Amino acid sequence: MSPKQLETQYDVVIVGAGAAGLSASLGLVRSERFAQMKEEGRTPRVLVISKLQPLRSHTGSAEGGIAASLGNIDHDDWHWHFYDTIKGSDWLADQDMAEILAKEAPATVIGLEHDGVAFSRTEDGHIAQRLFGGHTAEFGKQPVRRTAYAADRIGHQILHALWQQCVKEGVEFAEEWYVSDLVVERDGAGHATARGLVVIDTHTGKVHGVNARNIVLATGGAGRLFHTTSNSWDLTGDGMALALEAGLQLEDTEFVQFHPTGLAHTGILLSEAARGEGGRLLNADGEHFMDRYAPGHGDLAARDVVSRSIVAEVDAGRGVADPKDPNGPKDCVWLDLTGIGEQTLQEKLPEVCDTVREYAGLDPAHDLIPIKPTAHYTMGGIPITANGNVYEWVDGTRRIVDGLFAAGECSCVSVHGANRLGANSLLDACLFGSRTGATIAADIADDPMAGMPDEEMIDVDSTTVDDAASRREAEIKSLLQPANAESVGADDDTADDAQPDDNPYRLMADLGALMERYAAVRCDHDGIVSALAALDGELAPRAERLHAHSDTAAYNQELTAILEARHLVALAAVMLTASDAREESRGSLCRTDHPQRDDERFLAHSMVTRGRSVDWQPVTITAYPPKARQY
Repeated sequence: MSPKQLETQYDVVIVGAGAAGLSASLGLVRSERFAQMKEEGRTPRVLVISKLQPLRSHTGSAEGGIAASLGNIDHDDWHWHFYDTIKGSDWLADQDMAEILAKEAPATVIGLEHDGVAFSRTEDGHIAQRLFGGHTAEFGKQPVRRTAYAADRIGHQILHALWQQCVKEGVEFAEEWYVSDLVVERDGAGHATARGLVVIDTHTGKVHGVNARNIVLATGGAGRLFHTTSNSWDLTGDGMALALEAGLQLEDTEFVQFHPTGLAHTGILLSEAARGEGGRLLNADGEHFMDRYAPGHGDLAARDVVSRSIVAEVDAGRGVADPKDPNGPKDCVWLDLTGIGEQTLQEKLPEVCDTVREYAGLDPAHDLIPIKPTAHYTMGGIPITANGNVYEWVDGTRRIVDGLFAAGECSCVSVHGANRLGANSLLDACLFGSRTGATIAADIADDPMAGMPDEEMIDVDSTTVDDAASRREAEIKSLLQPANAESVGADDDTADDAQPDDNPYRLMADLGALMERYAAVRCDHDGIVSALAALDGELAPRAERLHAHSDTAAYNQELTAILEARHLVALAAVMLTASDAREESRGSLCRTDHPQRDDERFLAHSMVTRGRSVDWQPVTITAYPPKARQY
């Protein structure tokens, strides 16, 4: 749907309608300060913009569960969850943030239950919990069942429940609108303030400038940087790229989690819940090899550990070929679910079973399943505080960007550090999304102009936003013109790449292959240099030369795909730069030329700009000093 009419200025615009964006919306409209404003006759103007219909958001694909120390099956303690999160992060998580995550997790999950999430249940009616990699009791002594689940469809449940609650609360959505620009203004001292957004209504192709006092970026991750990924086609890093283009920094972008069990050569995720219920990883010799790499934890070690172990088995010649391509590369291992039992598989892992049958043509109750690591989650993103405020790291201090917030996978509050603990992503999105909404409610309640009728508003100075919208409108018109091959000289070495048949989908495929080759699971300096050279010499120029193949703006999906491709190219450059700057191996970043963790130099967050300058922000250590990370 589209708004009946755009307001002169919004008090809050939330970009993204997955778990983080919807949680921010509910945190805002349900807060006491918001209710107080309505009682005073001031109803704040709130708009949620999503490039998808909300129920298509990638949150819906989450399978495994959401972590919280409820203790419904095994005795549990939030301090243990806190410790596991830090250990899983390879000591790069900010411990004050990880403490908030673990301490507030039970209330977050119970809140979701009250909002209608149909969790699986124990026989006595409590929320059921299952084992998940890296979750332990008594500070690493033994695995604990901490992950609340809804069969293997928890994301679907959470997304539908939150969306229904937003509809109930009267939240206004602009669906299938694409945000092309974040407008940030700086004063003479360099202090940044968010002024608004430029958005494209994909139904009409019309460009709008949207003035907003507060903006929340909740646009999800950037898994489409890689060819093999569990992410949907829409996770193109838009929010992160918007921040970069506005002159802001990104934090810890070098850390991309590869989930160990992607269905061979599709990237489709087979939930960690499959191993939590008893699934085992086997090599070509039929060996349960994870006992060698992580004694005591085996298949339920942290995801980066399992992913690297799979790659090590393949490198050692113990990999297997995808049965669909028996003469192809032996770059997979087996996932064995046959010991779980057909009835249990259908009851607790129906999504996994359907996926294997549909895309591999195998029966998980009787056949071994070929799997390989798949790009799954971006740990880094837009740097934020505990309340969602975006900040810049300048001269050794945090400088808040006024009016700008972020939540979910596009952000980095740094609870995941170098490697996210399984089942903490939905928790991060819902918990910090809600905190962000409540923070904004308090801010706008203290703004005397918030929620005032148009005729009583002070004139809005929208020049900055209008200028940005005019520039984007001219750019869109240019993109709708046929590519001019004559603009590339006959002697130009890149002339072949400028042919009119080039398109953003081909470009994204080539970028994914490049990142897969040089930055997936492991990397080194020489490979990164090669990737950057290809990026700068070929892919970035191609991205700038792209043109749409239709001259109609309405319903022209290629227009937004061009912008998405450019976003991914910009993010790839920043990610590679940060990976090269961090000369150590930590969490998901495995530098084969720097195989050891280096706390003396790199117990710090990378802060990178689009200009590829890298600064370092110290990690906050409160409770658990760094030590060797072993599983």
